[in-house]
Amino acid sequence: YFIYNVARVLRDIGEMLLTFAYPDTPLFIANALLILVIIYTVRKGIEVIARSGEIFFIIMYILAITGFILIVCSGLIDITNLQPVLEEGIFPPLKVVFTQILYFPFSEAIVFTMILPYLKNPKKAKVTMLCASGLAGINLTIAMLINISVLGVDLTARSQFPLLSTIQSIQVADFLERLDVFFMIALVTGGFFKISVLLYAAVIGTANLFKLKSSSRLSYPIGLMILFMSMTISSNFQEHLHEGLVIEMFVLYIPLSAIIPPLLLLVAFLKNRKKQRE
Repeated sequence: YFIYNVARVLRDIGEMLLTFAYPDTPLFIANALLILVIIYTVRKGIEVIARSGEIFFIIMYILAITGFILIVCSGLIDITNLQPVLEEGIFPPLKVVFTQILYFPFSEAIVFTMILPYLKNPKKAKVTMLCASGLAGINLTIAMLINISVLGVDLTARSQFPLLSTIQSIQVADFLERLDVFFMIALVTGGFFKISVLLYAAVIGTANLFKLKSSSRLSYPIGLMILFMSMTISSNFQEHLHEGLVIEMFVLYIPLSAIIPPLLLLVAFLKNRKKQRE
């Protein structure tokens, strides 16, 4: 599950870079450069990933706030694009939440359960996880509100990268425009950390499964396997999107994120009760 997810995210980033920045560059080169950096990071351990995240967290928010200010200054926001609010009531949004958004992207947070045993202070994990999930939800909500306010509902729904289309619309005093690099930096940075965490979970999971003492050595073979998997996962980007949004939802997300974890929790609960009785 983690390896497949890494391949999908790597393909997403590679396709985006080729579509908007490097149309003449082979997909293999774009994916290979990113995965090599990630393999090096994962080999250094989870602490390096976490410390890098602390630094880039600040940079990401500086980019986000700057982009928001430029969008406001450009006069692109049209609040009427958000109307009518809840035209058909609260049930359509709730249906989308429980059939789509709950599984992607929030169910992918299951990957952090692979890191919990290595925390120095596991008691803080619950609060940190809830805060991080809440902050992610707020970020996604704000981003979607801005996209719809600028592009409208139809264009937002049709666009492959609506946030990129929004940023491309920025034009301040006939001077600041074509700020695609903002989106590129944010996407590559976010993708870097998502892939790093998923790859780290895949590496330590494989090491535990086969009882290997040194898990870091697995980062190279698994990373290379992911690189070639990202190339062969689909024949084109449209097929890649269909597989991720339709097929993967029922084959992977629902069973591995919504069915198996509660069953494992139930088994662990029953085992603990049995031990306590004994």
